[in-house]
Amino acid sequence: MKLIRGKKRLIVIFSDTVLVLFSYWLAYLLRFNFVIPEIYYQRWMDSLPALILIRILCFYFLGLYSGVWRYASMNDLMKILKAITLSSFMFMTYIILRYRLVDFPRSVFVIDWFTLITFVGGSRFIYRFSREFYGTKREGKRRVLIIGAGDAGEMLLREMKQNPDRAFEPVGFLDDDLDKNGRTIHNVPVLGKIDELERVAQKKEVQEIVVAIPSITGKGMRRIVDQCKRAGISCKTVPAVSDILNGKVHVSQIREIRIEDLLGREHIELNRKEIEEYLSNKKVLVTGSGGSIGSELCRQILKIDPRQLILYERVENELFHLEMELLETFPGAPYVTILGDILDRKRLEDVLRDYRPDVVFHAAAYKHVPMMEAHPLEAIKNNILGTKNVAEVSTQWGVEKFVMISTDKAVNPVNVMGATKRLAELICQGMNQNQTTLYVVVRFGNVLNSAGSVIPLFKEQIAKGGPLTVTHPEATRYFMSIPEATQLVMQAGAMGKGGEIYVLDMGEPVRIMDLATDMIRLMGLRLGEDIDIICSGLRPGEKVHEELVTEEEAVEPTRHEKIMAVKSPPFDWMDLQRKIEVMLKEMDQYPTEKIKKLLMTMVPGNPFSNSSKEGLS
Repeated sequence: MKLIRGKKRLIVIFSDTVLVLFSYWLAYLLRFNFVIPEIYYQRWMDSLPALILIRILCFYFLGLYSGVWRYASMNDLMKILKAITLSSFMFMTYIILRYRLVDFPRSVFVIDWFTLITFVGGSRFIYRFSREFYGTKREGKRRVLIIGAGDAGEMLLREMKQNPDRAFEPVGFLDDDLDKNGRTIHNVPVLGKIDELERVAQKKEVQEIVVAIPSITGKGMRRIVDQCKRAGISCKTVPAVSDILNGKVHVSQIREIRIEDLLGREHIELNRKEIEEYLSNKKVLVTGSGGSIGSELCRQILKIDPRQLILYERVENELFHLEMELLETFPGAPYVTILGDILDRKRLEDVLRDYRPDVVFHAAAYKHVPMMEAHPLEAIKNNILGTKNVAEVSTQWGVEKFVMISTDKAVNPVNVMGATKRLAELICQGMNQNQTTLYVVVRFGNVLNSAGSVIPLFKEQIAKGGPLTVTHPEATRYFMSIPEATQLVMQAGAMGKGGEIYVLDMGEPVRIMDLATDMIRLMGLRLGEDIDIICSGLRPGEKVHEELVTEEEAVEPTRHEKIMAVKSPPFDWMDLQRKIEVMLKEMDQYPTEKIKKLLMTMVPGNPFSNSSKEGLS
């Protein structure tokens, strides 16, 4: 590959050398009306080697041989102008030093400067034009309609036109901006609004749609995908905003539309300064660092330049894989991996004593609802006792801020997992009343593509030929991407002054049945013909619809539009603390159903809490 590039560069240098020679010769011809006197012909011969050397060296050092001709632009023209102007001055200096300027035809400098700019600049742009012209004339190209006539669409079009090897022929744009309607971009017309997709696609014999709106919402993407489905045309997209570096879009980045695009969320604007103030140059500990949320938190925190990141995880394989990833992604970053369990209080005490973190993100928890219904004792130990351990040890060793990750299932809980997380929230709020550590809770719903979530499950079922299993035809869930959730957790942690529960804006809930249908369609399959969906019934502890707040909780806006503050009704922390201690002490003696019933009675405001106090003293 390097050899090929070297040969191409030599060809370009040779071409420029010929152009320099011809331009200099033409300058003499024009100066002397095509009859060069013998003395000046000798001057031309004597000065030519110096001119070629000066020109080529200036071209080289000013970057004329580091670019790619097929992408020649105004920036390249400015480089050419600078290189020729500088080399002309250097050549003139050489002539003054070697010859008396009065004995040299001075107008040759000006003529040569002008003609060489024309030749060198023209050669670049003629090559680019020929590539584009050749590319548009190739047969067998797929006729493409670009959705979005903005910056991304324009750059995508240029990439298509400049790459004849790509199998795309752009036939037009669609854009909802009425000012762009009827105009052209690089001779490709804007043919109408996005809602006219089916009509335009049929008229222009479009074979493929490419969505070039990186910031498009999930609702907007779904609208386009539905139209493409009706028109029988495949649909692709460019990367999301967060994946486009320096705003540059390449046609090679065109990809199939994923289910995440249909659930897409708006780009998050973070107050980076506020986050840096409480994380930069601080020691930060993350429990459950090997999980979906915990590992992404570690990645995001390392970008903030902490003094030290402590990864606390009990699953050896998860911790190992994360460490290998961080070694490659953040070489030399100040982090340490700790294999440990949040139920091992002595281990926690030793770690916090040795490392003295300033901030703790508590992401360790059991989260699978049906699994926790079957194993309530383990849920209580991990989610309640584990949280209690980390929270208490954090105060013991002077942690400034403690941020706990909670879930929408803690709202009006009807299952073991939700009840344990609600009690974990209350532990943080209760401890905030009497401790110097600031305790903050962040509550959100399902996380896209997290381990064990519905999307990876559906992908696995599709790969096996189906059927896809949906628990209830009307079941809805809130969804959020892993990076979005973790960034908002960090933002909420920065805002928290202690005792707050923050709820992340999860957008509109999504029907799981719609999710399954969309995934089947995006995989190029037909529902009912290639693959089926069956309703398996709600699993133990599952709700049809999740909630983000209770009726008793008041919701207030914060300075961040995607984060809301929840004010829970007051509760008796001393009484709840006593009940939790009794439950943790006696729960091993209870049968499964009794411990589940007892757990539900302990959640303040829960309908079960007024029914039975059995087992409490």
